[in-house]
Amino acid sequence: MKTIAKSTVRKRSCKCEGKCKCGATWSYRLELGPDPKTGKRRQTEKHGFKSQKEAELAYAKAIVSVADGTYVSEKNVSFKEFAEQWIDIYAATGKVRNSTIDIRRARLKNLSAHFSEIPLKKITRKMYQDMLIELKNKEVGKKVKRKGYSKKTIESIHETAKLLFANAVDLEIIASDPTEKAQLPTFQKTVEELENENELPKYLEKEELARFLHEAKKGHPDDFVRYYLLAYTGLRIGEMVALKWRDIDLVNQTININKTLYEKDGVANPGLNPPKTISSKRVIDINKVLVTELKSLKARQNIFKMEHKKTYLDKDYVFAREDTLLGYPISRGSVHKRMTTLLKYAGLNTALSPHSMRHTHTSLMAEAGVSIEAIMERLGHKSDRVTKDIYLHVTKTRKKEAVQKLDELMNGL
Repeated sequence: MKTIAKSTVRKRSCKCEGKCKCGATWSYRLELGPDPKTGKRRQTEKHGFKSQKEAELAYAKAIVSVADGTYVSEKNVSFKEFAEQWIDIYAATGKVRNSTIDIRRARLKNLSAHFSEIPLKKITRKMYQDMLIELKNKEVGKKVKRKGYSKKTIESIHETAKLLFANAVDLEIIASDPTEKAQLPTFQKTVEELENENELPKYLEKEELARFLHEAKKGHPDDFVRYYLLAYTGLRIGEMVALKWRDIDLVNQTININKTLYEKDGVANPGLNPPKTISSKRVIDINKVLVTELKSLKARQNIFKMEHKKTYLDKDYVFAREDTLLGYPISRGSVHKRMTTLLKYAGLNTALSPHSMRHTHTSLMAEAGVSIEAIMERLGHKSDRVTKDIYLHVTKTRKKEAVQKLDELMNGL
């Protein structure tokens, strides 16, 4: 191991001869390289180490941080300044999805509203705990005012804060993490929430799905293929709108699910993410009806592209926009909005969403006698309570029907 120069790690203000008796501490001085704007030499010094070994270890860590660009030199760096540097480091790891990074950025804004210009090292555990309580109780919302953030949002803010402050401790900017031992505010469940706790998620029964798809056939030419695909494949809405023609094998009748779409800064700036989990990456079989519908969609799309070749941005999306931003993928919101309209026309529950089609798919597969393992593989799930609950509900009904038929048969003897 390379020896650290005495001039870099030293014991300041100690004039003791032999063993130190004055209580002086160790420090290190670190070269940060020239200032990118002025070209001037930059140094920083860290004090307060009890032993030479402790100072040398901290110095070695600091050198690594400088080398990989994660060192923050300001001694009194504010929360806002550190947050801006931290999110760049977090994003640069390449280990997190772009949509997750966007969520972290949004949560940093929530945190900055409380701590913006406060030096990071002056944020205490009490200050942090008070902030969590305020998040629950303060009035929020731009158009519709409501009391406090939801439990899920506060948990997300807390998770982001823990990551940030843990990194600040690692970089020795702060000595302790103010999020440690913090208590999330409790949320009392309403009577309605307790009553609905064990309720199955809503989905379309087989007859209701037939009515819905019949209504879809009367609308826009693309309506039927979109919602038939969701019901037949059980795709997540983000997976469906991310589909490209290269993902679909019309000859072998398969769809390769290998990405999901998220709307980074609205529909004008969509982004693609890898699948949600390892099991989400899958190839599923489709039927002749869907193949025929997709072929018709492709033919219509090719005609539209020829008619708008000067303004159409061809990115190979299966479900591409034809109103504005021609060629961009359709938004998840537009699929949901159109579904609500069609449900209304069909006289069905307008509270259902594109995600309800996954539950519908589960119920249809269970009714067809497909095993729970095969259903979960098709849906891209490793483990999912909701899928199992729907499966058990449907198969339980089938078992009762089987017993009733047996009763009828036995009574006729």
